[in-house]
Amino acid sequence: MLRLNSGVIFVVNERSKITEMRFVRIIGILIFAAAAAFEVLAQDHDRPIAAATGVQAERGDLSKSVQIFPNPVAGESEYVYVRFDLFKAQDIRLVVHNIIGNEVPAEIEVTSEYEIRIRVKDLSSGYYLLSMKDKTSRFQSTLKFLKK
Repeated sequence: MLRLNSGVIFVVNERSKITEMRFVRIIGILIFAAAAAFEVLAQDHDRPIAAATGVQAERGDLSKSVQIFPNPVAGESEYVYVRFDLFKAQDIRLVVHNIIGNEVPAEIEVTSEYEIRIRVKDLSSGYYLLSMKDKTSRFQSTLKFLKK
């Protein structure tokens, strides 16, 4: 049974215990799903559908050339590393977002020609989205990582 009361959903199970789920958590999950579903549309909005489909497959292969580690990030780890096989790190723009889409300030440093590290020690526990864009090839991708 669901009852709506001032922005909160209450779920009553068979033992009559009430579990509370705030809209913020639901919105965060929806934003995360929407970011993944509409990523290609945002990249290829000016191309015909047939061309966008071809680009999507090509970009899907390109996104496999990006690695993020360690993932999940343990509480003791100070940094998350992003390694690129096909892109130079100095050409990549990275932005860290929390699960509800707000930009999170993070210290980002290019450590080598193909690697970037992000300081996550001061971030609170939870899921984060890492959006990246290559300045030269117009490649865009979003990865997620978990800070424990």
